[in-house]
Amino acid sequence: MSKRTRKIELLAPAGNFEKLEIAISYGADAVYLAGKEFSLRNFSGNFTIDEMRKAVKFAHDQRIKVYVACNTYSRNSEQKAIGEYLKELGDIGPDAVIIADPGILMEAGKIIPQIPLHLSTQANTTNYKNVLFWEKFGIKRINIARELSLKEIKGIVSRSSVEIEAFVHGSMCISYSGRCLLSSFMTNRSSNLGECSHPCRWQYAVVEAKRPGEHFPIEENNSGTYILNSRDLCMIEYIPEIIESGLSSLKIEGRMKGINYVATAVKIYREAIDSYYENSDGCKVHKYWIDELNKISHRGYCTGFYFADPEQISPNFADYKNPGQVFIGKIIERSGHQSVNIDVRNKIFRGDVVEILTKKGPSRKDKINQIIDQSGESLSFAQPGSRVSISLNNNCLPNDLIRRIRV
Repeated sequence: MSKRTRKIELLAPAGNFEKLEIAISYGADAVYLAGKEFSLRNFSGNFTIDEMRKAVKFAHDQRIKVYVACNTYSRNSEQKAIGEYLKELGDIGPDAVIIADPGILMEAGKIIPQIPLHLSTQANTTNYKNVLFWEKFGIKRINIARELSLKEIKGIVSRSSVEIEAFVHGSMCISYSGRCLLSSFMTNRSSNLGECSHPCRWQYAVVEAKRPGEHFPIEENNSGTYILNSRDLCMIEYIPEIIESGLSSLKIEGRMKGINYVATAVKIYREAIDSYYENSDGCKVHKYWIDELNKISHRGYCTGFYFADPEQISPNFADYKNPGQVFIGKIIERSGHQSVNIDVRNKIFRGDVVEILTKKGPSRKDKINQIIDQSGESLSFAQPGSRVSISLNNNCLPNDLIRRIRV
């Protein structure tokens, strides 16, 4: 099949093994993850070498691809360690390694020539000649710069033979393709080394030189302004346009997000992609797709740069943040008729009105009728970190998620 006719890939974040399992369970075609070093999400948990080996085997057993991010911009002192790390990746055998640094790319070509190399969005690929340049160096796929419009992406796809991947959902950096120095200057934590402290999300005000301590809001309101705080990307309503652009892979941001976020985002985009290919008249947007995405934490959604609409890339001045529904538990296994064992993530109470996120269709309303601890004692509530059995009104399956309905 050609790049345009092959079913587009859904690529999901996997910040740890549990997120990997959830992403696969809810329909990802591929996942991206990282080791403990040399990626841009050093606070997401990530994988030791042994954990990564198990993760790759687990995914491959289910015919899911694994891409390993090694997309840091390295320093002189790290060169030996990076070479050793690449050798370990060669032994593990992921489906690709994601790189931004040309030096690491050069080393990877020598050390792991058998593993395909993908170019990170950090490399700021903004035009087709740039793509042709990287193609000469053996790059098989490029995660295109987020600053591009859909029209520009189509122009790149039509002039190149490498696969082109783009983000369709999740947090966006206010800086150019994520190449930001704010964190380094303000907290001595480099975003380009995976340690970003997200100062773009902070509230700022103006201080006049002769009036120290007096903070003047930049906007005329009581809460100041969040002049660098970008909104989150959400392209769920435009899946046909995205697929028809010729992209090979749709990527969901979020290695540092929780399993409720991963499950919901992957599930909804999976349904939308499948709907496009299964219906001759294209993809009808279901209201519950939008409703479900609104139930996970986000800073207000936009379409980013895709349609060259200036309003869509304006900052989130009010620091709007939708906290979403309260995720309270993951179902581990069935323990009886309409009873399940769950891992409790937030405090739950007998009588809680909840909804169950399943792998297909809208979430289902339900109720916690009973809570039983591991010794068989009935409880009125259960604390985070515990494992209990609960009875519900409907049958559920492992990896279904439970959320408390906000009143």
